[in-house]
Amino acid sequence: MSRNPRNQMYPANEDLPAAGGSGPIVRLWRIRTELLLVAALVLVAMTLLSATRQGAWLPFILVSSAVSAPAVTRTGRNWVMAHIWCVISRHRLQRVCLETTMHTRAGRIPLVLWITPTHTGEKALILTRAGISAEEFEAYSEEIAAACWSRSSHVYRHQQRANLVIVEIVRRDEVAGTASPGLDRLYGRRAWVALRSELEEPPDLRGTLVLPQLG
Repeated sequence: MSRNPRNQMYPANEDLPAAGGSGPIVRLWRIRTELLLVAALVLVAMTLLSATRQGAWLPFILVSSAVSAPAVTRTGRNWVMAHIWCVISRHRLQRVCLETTMHTRAGRIPLVLWITPTHTGEKALILTRAGISAEEFEAYSEEIAAACWSRSSHVYRHQQRANLVIVEIVRRDEVAGTASPGLDRLYGRRAWVALRSELEEPPDLRGTLVLPQLG
């Protein structure tokens, strides 16, 4: 039976199990970026406070310059915004799993192992839970695109490890200079299978899709 958003995992007369039954370690993993950012800000603030109390202005100037450098260059601002979108997209992907059937009966959702910026948006490497497959993500591709405020989303499955899924979020035309994810260095560029019929080639994990040539 082909999957689509209307082919629910659970019977129609059964209430959808409540999501969010993950343990504290998994919950901390989901907000790891925010925790690291807070820790870095606290460390910087303590360093600056200690330097000013001791009258050492050179560390204060160096740290302040390093922190403010991204704000004064276009490349720095693009880098910061690209990674902010990664954090936003990760939380929106988790929200889609919570609001749809892409969670287990115990309420556990797939893990977003890694999400990185591309030339057209973001790519997320996802570890699925038992009972959830890449086809489930493809069935909800439109919901994923809407939740992430993007143009579209594409889903790719690993050829040998079916529990590994890449969700590509396309939100703009290709922008040069954006950092690439480098997932091909981990699993190989040809290791991924597109689930949508019009995408016959695996994704170019440097930020673009390799589309079949016409004619």
